[in-house]
Amino acid sequence: QSTWGELIKQAELYVSEGLHPRIVTEGFNLAKEKCLQVLDEMRCLVGTVGTDREQLCNVGRTSLRSKVHNVLADSLTESLVDAVLAIKAENEPIDLHRVEIMEMMHKLDMDTQLVRGIVMDHGSRHPDMPKRLENCFLLTCNVSLEYEKTEVNSSYFYKSAEEREKLVSAERSVISERCNQIIALKKEVCGDDNTKGFVVINQKGIDPLSLDALAKEGIIGLRRAKRRNMERLTLACGGQAVNSFDDLSVSTLGHAGLVYETVLGEDKYTFVEKCKNPASVTLLIKGPNKHTLTQIKDAVRDGLRAVKNAIEDNAVIPGGGAFEVKASQELTKYKMEVQGRAKLGVQAYADALLIIPKVLAQNAGLDPQDAIVTLIDSLSAGEKHPGLDLKSGKSMDPIAAGILDNYNVKRQLIHSSTVIASNLLLVDEIMKAGMSSLKG
Repeated sequence: QSTWGELIKQAELYVSEGLHPRIVTEGFNLAKEKCLQVLDEMRCLVGTVGTDREQLCNVGRTSLRSKVHNVLADSLTESLVDAVLAIKAENEPIDLHRVEIMEMMHKLDMDTQLVRGIVMDHGSRHPDMPKRLENCFLLTCNVSLEYEKTEVNSSYFYKSAEEREKLVSAERSVISERCNQIIALKKEVCGDDNTKGFVVINQKGIDPLSLDALAKEGIIGLRRAKRRNMERLTLACGGQAVNSFDDLSVSTLGHAGLVYETVLGEDKYTFVEKCKNPASVTLLIKGPNKHTLTQIKDAVRDGLRAVKNAIEDNAVIPGGGAFEVKASQELTKYKMEVQGRAKLGVQAYADALLIIPKVLAQNAGLDPQDAIVTLIDSLSAGEKHPGLDLKSGKSMDPIAAGILDNYNVKRQLIHSSTVIASNLLLVDEIMKAGMSSLKG
């Protein structure tokens, strides 16, 4: 926003002196192409196929430190990079939906952690079910385990209590058979080994009688699980979700080293941890209040995308205003090659780019003009890509300091800022023409 806003501000200086907006936008388009050329020259490759962990941490840290305090940013960085690398698959685009972001209003922001598994915001619904199991087999299913009324209106007549009991047992027989299938599978994989556990996570309901049957066998049963959790569970633990118990077998089961339940006030949380090579993980965000949770959640979302972009681009750009200062100086030189009044648009673009290092300096309590002059002098003195050190106000090497920006974000910023500023300038001219014709 500050970039295209500054483009319009700089263009207004020339438009107010009589330069036509169309000429300015021509200069903007020439400057945009030159900027993209400079951007490609400044891109630095990130290790081999985006797996250089240190560089990815630098990218994530740069993003996070602009939103949360440094100590928390450094703590979150490791978790973000580990999360993205965990869900990364060969020859497939990175799907950030595989990273579940779970909030827990509990403890402090520094207790935010990466769980290599899934955390669900609900627990078992039976008091006798175990609260903690190790070496667990997981059955994820979308099968109703509760008695449902018929969809058609029907009446049943019985003469005695025995007939009524038969009717009730007949109605229950379908559900009871399903429960027995689960119990039989549990006995098949666990046997009499008490060190093994069995967990059923169902997207549909489980009625009290079914819960009671499962609890007697030491099975944890979770009902009404969210669909997104069902998809992530199979990615994290293996196995496959079943919609019917007709083909129920050991191959459909996933595995987790630890499943336990945590109660926080009136809320229950179920943790599925110690999964082997999970392709889906959970970032558990903790904080003392809603504001803190929201702030960390926004920072985490931006950080995840920054790391993802770095891996997909396999390139980064020096941060700290280094690109903007370099591009501004290159545009000033390029202006001499442009014929006609379009060079004024190129100059306006060059001046507008400096808003980024100026804002950085202002936010750090430094003098913006001194900061710009320092960076330009450093560039003239032969430094390759000087960035602004916000602590001292002097120039520094952003790559050595680990201050890195995303290549595709910068590229998109150049494209979008130019298009938005050009459209607004030309629309303004059309509005003026329309008003003058109305007056006539």
